[in-house]
Amino acid sequence: MSKQTRDILQQYWGYPSFRPMQEDIVDSVIEGKDTLALLPTGGGKSICFQVPAMTMEGICIVITPLISLMKDQVMHLKKIGIAAAAIFSGMHHNEIEIIYNQAAFGMLKFLYVSPERLMTDAFIEALKKMNVNMLAVDESHCISQWGYDFRPPYLKIAEIRKYIPHAPVLALTATATPQVVEDIQYRLGFKKNNVFQTSYERKNVTYNVIHEADKFGLMYRLFKKMDKGSGIVYVRSRKRTKIIADWLQSVGISASFYHAGLDAKLRDYRQQLWMDGKIKVIVATNAFGMGIDKPDVRLVVHLDLPDSLEAYFQEAGRAGRDLQPSEAFLLVAETDVNKLKENTQTSYPDINRIKLIYDALGNYLQIPIGAGLDQRYDFDINDFAQCYNLSLLEVYNAIKLIEREGFLITSEALNTPSKIHIRANREDLYRFQIEYKEYDTIIKYMLRNAPGILSDFVNIREEQISQKTGIPTDKIIRQLSQLEKLNFLTYIPRNDRPSIQLLTERLDTKHFHLSDEIYKNRKEDAAKRAQAVIDFVNNDNDCRSVQLLRYFGEDIKKTCGKCDVCSSKNKMNINDKEYQDISESIIHELRENDSNVYNILNKINQYHEEKVLNTIRIMIDNNIIKQDNEGRLKKQ
Repeated sequence: MSKQTRDILQQYWGYPSFRPMQEDIVDSVIEGKDTLALLPTGGGKSICFQVPAMTMEGICIVITPLISLMKDQVMHLKKIGIAAAAIFSGMHHNEIEIIYNQAAFGMLKFLYVSPERLMTDAFIEALKKMNVNMLAVDESHCISQWGYDFRPPYLKIAEIRKYIPHAPVLALTATATPQVVEDIQYRLGFKKNNVFQTSYERKNVTYNVIHEADKFGLMYRLFKKMDKGSGIVYVRSRKRTKIIADWLQSVGISASFYHAGLDAKLRDYRQQLWMDGKIKVIVATNAFGMGIDKPDVRLVVHLDLPDSLEAYFQEAGRAGRDLQPSEAFLLVAETDVNKLKENTQTSYPDINRIKLIYDALGNYLQIPIGAGLDQRYDFDINDFAQCYNLSLLEVYNAIKLIEREGFLITSEALNTPSKIHIRANREDLYRFQIEYKEYDTIIKYMLRNAPGILSDFVNIREEQISQKTGIPTDKIIRQLSQLEKLNFLTYIPRNDRPSIQLLTERLDTKHFHLSDEIYKNRKEDAAKRAQAVIDFVNNDNDCRSVQLLRYFGEDIKKTCGKCDVCSSKNKMNINDKEYQDISESIIHELRENDSNVYNILNKINQYHEEKVLNTIRIMIDNNIIKQDNEGRLKKQ
């Protein structure tokens, strides 16, 4: 099978060979085995399901929580001539129905879905009609309650396997502790444990923890020293992204900022500027980076402590995708540890406060108790918080917990373009144009310029139609809306606003509760993860890479030799020749006169001062020289 898979890899993706372990994973799936693949960030996980799916008859269903990743991968697959589609929250039901029909009739090779879709009746009915060759589960650590980003909808994946009994599961993740590795396989109903895991070690990436009060000054020096490539600065607060980007600009370093609260078009624009190398540094919250494969990131700087070592490892791992030397710096001030503990605590508001926010949300969206199932509502979190005099952070954390329990799903602004599908069949078209002549121009334009509009939804830009037809944009929008009312087409106007979709009807608060799995257990886990971060930044004895690898279950003794811990030890360690040279120089300096340490360091400046100081200590310990009460050095 290897020749066929390599041919497909070359034909569609242009790669002559697989990366380490990719081919083993591909062969395992083709043999029908349930497979768990642990590959580092940037390790080419998508190839592991895309290539085998192309060798097998039928459709591959890909489950991922990352809408931006779905959209990017579908766009890329279509570009290289592979039929693919994605279904996620916020889509029109007619659009979803067309995609399900395409999947059932074998017109698609890949169908991407968010985990929340899995147990809807529409998905199950469509699934029964599909010839599924594989189930690919991306970010599979989300299925484990021990995973750092547990999502209850992932637990439904095992339940759909009964409808596709012959399709193997390929679970993929970049980070998982040994406990999570076991749990993923159990939760997905693996017939037999089967794990492919490369080492988490990134030999080209150096991890550094620097205790520094002047974080801005150190950050400036780091980026000034970076000659080529690009950088990322991670912070926790959306507000600080702008402050820091503006400051970097003011000191001559090209930078911009990115967070999920920005307009989707602006996010895409800034991300593209950074991807194209037109700005050097992007300052971002952790919303930035998922699915992004920029090879030349030379420097990743964390100005705030991350919530977990898993999150830190993924974010720092965006450095050095091209395997060239790169660095990650975690800058720590005295107050940071207490801040992390407070953040962990505030991420889990009191249960009664969560109930209050859930009730207020129903009132704000004007949803009666018992209503709202599967309905989508535009939602402005800032307006909601102000309206009910609530803390924005508390609201955000409460909604995330409510979402994890499966009551609702939030979507950031998706920058979804307007879409149109003409429902009328060809026989009715001519009759319609005769009967409704006022729409003749716009109908003719769409039929000529939007291929596939009779069988599928196509993206449109109202402004472009206006330019080509001479009809004002507002009139174009009115005509399209009117044609929908006449059942001639389905028109989905673009929507740049965040939204909430209820996955259950609105509950009375006396029936609302959060399970231990979502609240109590997760709160305890979060505290443990935070403590692991604190232990990491406070451990100045063990190599940073060794510490991270140990956390993920790898027992590697060999140090990196480059991180802040190793560098400090390298400076202090002296070999025999260095000791001999430095000690002879010290004896020479003390032959005529006694001297203080400062003068000795100035005179013997060809060696690092730590090595000179270490030599002085050894000479004192061995009674070769002595130090008087005033700190002056003398020969014995």
